[in-house]
Parts: sequence; structure tokens; C-alpha cells
Amino acid sequence: MAEAAAAFGVYRRLVGARIRSQLQYRLSFALSVTGVALVTFLDFAVILVIFGQIDALAGWSVAEVAFLYAVSSLAFALTDLAIGHLDLLPRMIRKGDLDAMLTRPLGSLFQVVAADFALRRLGRVLQALVVLAVAIALLEIPWTAGRVAMLVVMVVAGAAIFAGVWIAFATIAFWLVDSMEVANAFTYGGSFLGQYPIAIFGAWLRRFVIFVVPIAFVAYFPSLYVLDKPDTLGMPAALQVASPLVGAVSLLAGWLVWQNAVRHYRSTGS
Repeated sequence: MAEAAAAFGVYRRLVGARIRSQLQYRLSFALSVTGVALVTFLDFAVILVIFGQIDALAGWSVAEVAFLYAVSSLAFALTDLAIGHLDLLPRMIRKGDLDAMLTRPLGSLFQVVAADFALRRLGRVLQALVVLAVAIALLEIPWTAGRVAMLVVMVVAGAAIFAGVWIAFATIAFWLVDSMEVANAFTYGGSFLGQYPIAIFGAWLRRFVIFVVPIAFVAYFPSLYVLDKPDTLGMPAALQVASPLVGAVSLLAGWLVWQNAVRHYRSTGS
């Protein structure tokens, strides 16, 4: 417990220093955040274009799909804000920066995660929050204490799921050069899949996002509970409240994969 508290203290100081340095240039920061938010909105514009041609998507209205989009995007944005710089891992390995990290007493994953903090990614968070607020305003959700709690929990659990997936697939960099395109197919690609009802996908892809890379637990299953919608796939109702467990398992799996990859790493000099 004391070690965890100490590590968090180090992380807070490192990230705080990076935030302060980025806020030194207020106009540049504001423009960067605004630019990220506007670019990210193009993803949602695609959904609006689709619903310009249809009334419902697999039984989901535009407001309901907007809710799915917002939850998936918000969970992914929080993950991107915290550990998105794992995309820099291949460069760290090539330049030998990771070798230096392995000689320090702190954990390698902690050091990589704390190596950078791009505050401009807040634009993605803000954009998702705006869409979520609009979707909730349009939907007549039968709010209960359980549904309010689930709305918060599903975002946190979704971020944990994305984090676990991101960490696990980032380790491909230990064996492949310029491997992040492969990892991005599961991270950024997973965020895209999570924005739509999985009933629109083929059977093999539905099984993949439920049982292999559990993107369906980020937004789809918990949204069925929050929106009080029937599951057209006929899956067990217990899956609608399973996101916290899936998030914890995903994080643990990602950490174990990372530990295994580091154990077999032979450095850039070998």
C-alpha cells in the first residue's frame, strides 16, 4: 500500500510538471484542445449522416446510438489521456530509452505511462461529454439509483477495458518494428466498434468483441441496462452489469502480458 502511494505521488508530480509546462502557452493549448474536439466530432458526424438516410439502426434510434458513441468515446478518451503515449513505445525501444527505464527501481509500465501527458487530448474528452449530455437530454431514461451508478461505472470500467487492451497490444513493439498500426487496429478500431450496436456486425465479429477483445462491455451491454432496452441477441442479462468485472480482468491481463514481454526483452544492444 505504501509503495502504491509513493508511486502515485511520483506520477502526480511528473504529470503535474508536464501540465504546467503545457499551460505556459495558453493560446496554443486552447487551440490544440479545440482542434482535437473538432476533428473528433467528425466521427460523430458520420453517425448523423447515416441517420440522415435511416430511422433506426438495428432497432436503435439516433439518440440511443449517440449515447453509445458518447460512452465509448468518453471511456476511450480518458484512456488516451492517461496512457495514449504508449504509442511511443516502439520509438522508446529503438532509441534505448526503455533500457534506461529498466535500470530504475520503479516499474517499467509505470515509467512508460508517466513518460508523457498530452493535455490537448482533453478535447476528445470534452467532445464526448457534450454528445453524452445531448443524448441524455433527448432520451427519456427511467432513471433509478442503479442506472445513475451504472452510467458512472460503465465509463470507468470502459476505460479499464481499453487500458487493458492498449497495454496488451502495445507489447507487440517488443517483437515487431513499427508495430503500433497493428495495436491501433484493436485500440482505435475497438473504440470505433464500441460506438455502434453490435447487432449490426456479423456473427464472427460479435463473438470477437464479446469473448476475445471485450469491446461490447464498454458501452453496448451496460447501455442496455441504462436505457432499459431488450437485447436482440438474446445474451444473458448478467452481461449488462458485468463491465466492472471485465474491466478488472482486462487490466490484469494487460499487466500480465506486459510483464511477460519485459521478461523476454533483450534490449536494443542484443
